[in-house]
Amino acid sequence: MTGDTASGKLPGPGRGESVRDGERATGPAPDTASGEAGSEPDPDGIPGPPAAPGPTTPGPTAEDAGAEATGAQATGRAAGAAAPRKRRRARRVLAWSAFSLAVLVAGTATAGYLYYQHLNDNIVKAPLTQVAKEKRPPAPTPNTAGQTPLNILVIGSDSRNTKENLKLGGAKSSVGAKPLADVQMLVHVSADRSNMSVVSMPRDTLLKLPECEDPESGEVYRATANRRMTNETLGRGGPGCTVATWEETTGIHIDHFMMVDFSGVVSMADAVGGVPVCVDRNIYSHTSAGKGSGLRLEEGTHDVKGKQALQWLRTRYGFGDGTDIGRAQAQHMYMSAMVRRLRENATLANPGKLRSLAEAATKALTVDEGLGSVKKIYDLSNDLRAVPPERITLTTMPFVYEGARVAPKAGDAEQLWRLVREDIALDGKDKKKKKVKDISDQAAAPGEVKVSVRNATATGQLALVPERAGAIAQQLLGKDFARATADQTHTGSEDKTEVRYPGGDAEADAQSVAKALKIPLRRVKESADVTEVTVVIGGDWREGTRFPKKDDEDDDTLPKSAQALNGADDSACMKVDPAYSW
Repeated sequence: MTGDTASGKLPGPGRGESVRDGERATGPAPDTASGEAGSEPDPDGIPGPPAAPGPTTPGPTAEDAGAEATGAQATGRAAGAAAPRKRRRARRVLAWSAFSLAVLVAGTATAGYLYYQHLNDNIVKAPLTQVAKEKRPPAPTPNTAGQTPLNILVIGSDSRNTKENLKLGGAKSSVGAKPLADVQMLVHVSADRSNMSVVSMPRDTLLKLPECEDPESGEVYRATANRRMTNETLGRGGPGCTVATWEETTGIHIDHFMMVDFSGVVSMADAVGGVPVCVDRNIYSHTSAGKGSGLRLEEGTHDVKGKQALQWLRTRYGFGDGTDIGRAQAQHMYMSAMVRRLRENATLANPGKLRSLAEAATKALTVDEGLGSVKKIYDLSNDLRAVPPERITLTTMPFVYEGARVAPKAGDAEQLWRLVREDIALDGKDKKKKKVKDISDQAAAPGEVKVSVRNATATGQLALVPERAGAIAQQLLGKDFARATADQTHTGSEDKTEVRYPGGDAEADAQSVAKALKIPLRRVKESADVTEVTVVIGGDWREGTRFPKKDDEDDDTLPKSAQALNGADDSACMKVDPAYSW
């Protein structure tokens, strides 16, 4: 999506209005006849993502922190001639990187080890997921260089349970209410770190929610029989429940999460000095009933920071058709602009501003235990900032309206999830797949080929199909592969069925096996994990003895319904509803 990020009116102005903060919904109610229910989130209560990949000065290592402990003990000694040296060291060590979803990362300041520990103590940690390892989607298979993709779920909480958050938005009546995950964005970084994809899921997406347990109260929430709004997941079991819901819905293995609330957005926006955003006409997000974010801007491009940045990220009334879809587009614009601003912002070499950014970032974030230190978050930032803005693609989950809510669009949504699972760049700039050369005519006779068959049909939602390996081995025996056997020692979970071989001349034999089972030759892969030709039956072939034809197998294009925005597009401008202009 270039130019106008909301260039087409979506159907039904006022869809998705809610009754949080004592408001009465004006949009169509959920289809109660079908037994589906939705939560009642704040109409403009979405905290947006903070900051983006910034300066490239190296951050701290454990050795740096330890070495600086002595410096910390010497605090208060005469600065004198040491001051210039300390300033130089501050510029070298105090280098912060930030990514505009909620990834804001730090190195230590010259205060040394004690300050490093102080920043670590600022970070709140929570479990990654509440689902047992064996029920989760499989982690991606490393590429030939041993690299794996990274998937980080960024969550924006609408919690008003602090004085700071209440001051920035919402009614007093919402204090004490369960928080809602009103921003949910999946950040996918490719295995080779050449490109990044960001996928937003609207907060009012209707899904069946998994069983979760509140980590503080111990209250258990049973899996829902009917669909409910996905933003309820945060109140059902914290961010780990939101992660579990995403994994169950998409089949994507999530490595980390990062969560931020209202006050975190404001403090980080202040720390980085503002973000340029654009509107195609004057806007005032306000209604006679007092709804709206309060955003007031004249036509053109403006730097927003502090509370105004939060207003931009929360605005629904005035953008597009007044739903979460327009708001997600505004958030994408903000994020990509933040990436560009931080990459070119020389003022972030200022140690004082960097220290302010460090405090804001670490106090704002709740992360999984795998990211529970400044050093770990800094290492993650290096992966994120390696991606140039022009290779960042920001999208929204393809959806269809269901009354006041939305649901994943059949076909298009699954195509998007598949591209992410298979680490295919959403900008279409991956190297073109080479046509596989058919060398099966060089294979040994079927009866001479030793073939092992593994059952890997389990998925994040479905159990292993019993006797699957035996059924396929029997099929091969019927095709004269007399040495085919079912491997009873290796089971598990694989997304895709493949024929793997250890290398060398075995490729021709593997192709021969694949052709006998009607498995495409592009599914024949060399692997160091096998010692003979091995058929790995994945979750895409859970029944039947003939491999199912995949008509879209070669279609790696991003559906237009995903509404893509390129991270380098500085011409994008939000389309304002004339009803909210003056």
